[in-house]
Amino acid sequence: FVTLTRYIENDLQISAIRHKEYQEYFITAQTGAPDHFQKNVQALAQTLYALNAVPLSAEVFGVPVENRTRWDEALQSRCCPVMWLEGRKDHSSSLQGFQVWAVSGIAAEPVYLNGQAAGMQYTLDGRRWCRLTGLLPQNIGAGRTEQTESVFHAMEEALAQAGMQFSQVIRTWFYNSEMLQWYDDFNRVRTAFFEKRGIFDQLVPASTGIGCRNGAGAALTAGLLAVDTPDGFSPPAMVPSPLQCPSIEYGSAFSRAVELSSPSVRRLLISGTASIEPGGKSIHFGDMERQIHLTLCVVQAILRSRDMNWSQVSRAIAYFTDPADAPLFQKCLAARGISPFPALLAHTDICRDDLLFELELDALSV
Repeated sequence: FVTLTRYIENDLQISAIRHKEYQEYFITAQTGAPDHFQKNVQALAQTLYALNAVPLSAEVFGVPVENRTRWDEALQSRCCPVMWLEGRKDHSSSLQGFQVWAVSGIAAEPVYLNGQAAGMQYTLDGRRWCRLTGLLPQNIGAGRTEQTESVFHAMEEALAQAGMQFSQVIRTWFYNSEMLQWYDDFNRVRTAFFEKRGIFDQLVPASTGIGCRNGAGAALTAGLLAVDTPDGFSPPAMVPSPLQCPSIEYGSAFSRAVELSSPSVRRLLISGTASIEPGGKSIHFGDMERQIHLTLCVVQAILRSRDMNWSQVSRAIAYFTDPADAPLFQKCLAARGISPFPALLAHTDICRDDLLFELELDALSV
């Protein structure tokens, strides 16, 4: 028996997924000024302590890296590897915040890479999972192609430490600094990596690819989610978009969504989705409101194709090229009769210069 409850406490948006013997929590905070960030981090630390929860992953957006000490000091022993993302062009964005995935009632152990914690491994839904976060290239002074290759190698090395392979990855996240200058080069490296390992003959992961600076000054930082498939369990499955073509048709190697089924819960992981028509072209140039509406329409079609709806969303991240457009997101939700769901708003580039908005989310059927 599993339940999903969404609520707000101490300015934190919390999705609580209660299983019979353990719990999961997606905790989202939208902050503004540095003092608000510190207040929200303190609230996060208190909430994790009260729930006796261990964080599995964390993404921080729009916050200068010098605030990392505030994060570490507040969370202390409850800290986990962090994807630290400073923003699109500068640090003046009002779209600052974080999103954390945490669990209680199960054991989670760190995964180390080169002596540093790179992620967490644990058992959930009867499966073994590995969540890697904040992976960086070994040499940030190398060219962008070399740094991208290095990140993919880091993914494999860290997965090996958890006894897993890249073929077990169901979702990836890539945050590329100055993405618009070299996204085609990134895609060539990813495609070559997938071809060499036979990924196109297996499951192509869902993914998000966003333009955003990281605190390390690297060309990119990345994360992933991998799961095993024990005997008797259904393997993860790629889910097509009813309203968009496969992204591989225009040179971007990811699935529109991936579904993972267990005896107690069905999870749908929807990739970063934007205003792209069925043939693969961007549409509604310069019109943020129409781009948001089309994106919501596409995501809703994926949800409905798996007999899910907006009330089952457990977490989301909405990406904006202009933070001034962020209020339009709630306006568009209201216009479509969609109740607000836990979503972090972030200031980033999108993978095409004519796209203004992108949305990724997870949903659960319990």
